Amino acid sequence: MTEHALIVGAGPGLSASLAKLFTDEGMTVSLAARDTEKLSTLCKETGAQAFGCDASDPQSVEHLFQRLDENERLPDIVVYNAGAYTRGPVTDLDVEAVRNVLMVNALGAMLVARQAARHMLEQGSGALLFTGASAGVKGYAQSAPFAMGKFALRGLCQSLARELSPKNIHVAHFVIDGCILQPERGAPFDDPDTTLHPDEIAKTYLAIAKQDRSAWTWEVELRPSVEDF
Repeated sequence: MTEHALIVGAGPGLSASLAKLFTDEGMTVSLAARDTEKLSTLCKETGAQAFGCDASDPQSVEHLFQRLDENERLPDIVVYNAGAYTRGPVTDLDVEAVRNVLMVNALGAMLVARQAARHMLEQGSGALLFTGASAGVKGYAQSAPFAMGKFALRGLCQSLARELSPKNIHVAHFVIDGCILQPERGAPFDDPDTTLHPDEIAKTYLAIAKQDRSAWTWEVELRPSVEDF
C-alpha cells in the first residue's frame, strides 16, 4: 500500500530534500504552504501536489485535510516544517510580529497535529515529525519570540508523544542546531563545512519515521560537527 506524506510549510531547502527523498521511497507527497506558486518546480520534479494553507488558521488547516481526504491523500507521515522568526530587544519588539511567530511555530503545529491525529487514530498508525531549533531548548538574548515559539513547540511534541505513542502514532521533535545549507542566502548559510546539509537532515527524518515501535525516538538533535553546544 502506498504511503502518503504531508509536508506543511513547504519550500526550498529541507522541505525540498524531504519531498525528493519521500518520493524516492515510493511515497505520494503533498506540500502545503501559503504560497503554492513557489512549489511549482518541486512539484514537477517529484510529482507532489501542492495545497494552499495558512497553518496558523484553524479553518485553513481543516480545509487542507478535507482536500487531502477528497484526493485520497490523508497522510501516514506529517512533517511540520512551518516557521516564523523575529528578533530584537524586548523593549522594541513589535507585538504583531511576535504574535505571528507564536501562531506559526506553536499554534499551527497543534492545529496540524490535531487534524492529522484524528485520521491516524482511526487507521491505528502514523508519524508526526516536527522541525524545532536550538532556540527550543535555550533562549538566546534578543530572541525571545523565537524561543517562546520553539519552547512551546517542544512542549507540544513531548505531550503528544506521551499521549499518542501508546496508540501507535510516532511523534518526534527535531532540534536543528545550526544553519541549514542554502547557498543562495549568502554567508553564513553558504558554507558546506559549517552548515547542515538538507539532504542529510532528510535522511534522519526518514530513519526516525521508519523506526520499529519497540525503539522509538521522541527527540533528536542534529548539528554540524563544528557547531558549539
